[in-house]
Amino acid sequence: MGNRSSIAKNYLKFLQNGDISQLLNLFSQDAIVDSPIYGLKKASDFYRELQADTKASKLELLGIFEEENRSDIALYFTYKWTLKTQEIVSFDVVDVIEFNDANKIKKLKIIYDTVLARTLVNQLKN
Repeated sequence: MGNRSSIAKNYLKFLQNGDISQLLNLFSQDAIVDSPIYGLKKASDFYRELQADTKASKLELLGIFEEENRSDIALYFTYKWTLKTQEIVSFDVVDVIEFNDANKIKKLKIIYDTVLARTLVNQLKN
């Protein structure tokens, strides 16, 4: 069980550092990400799009939630996101990570209030 929480911590570290290749190594080849703003995408497409919109990320882990005999884990963290436009938005996030039998992430569902973030990302796209 502890191995999955260390993978989850590495996920946050790689995300904060913008290290997309290391981040994607944590995922299975067919992994998907379900994001409230970017939608349902292949993990590689999602993180490349996120990186293109991001100047910097600062993450503060608030908690890891896991249960015995489950293939998923939930991360609770604060995400301070600086977009390419220099706009900064900060929000609390829950990522639900589902692992395959090889302890690779096969699905990641991102849950957060998008009211401010959606407006800023839409401005970025226009």
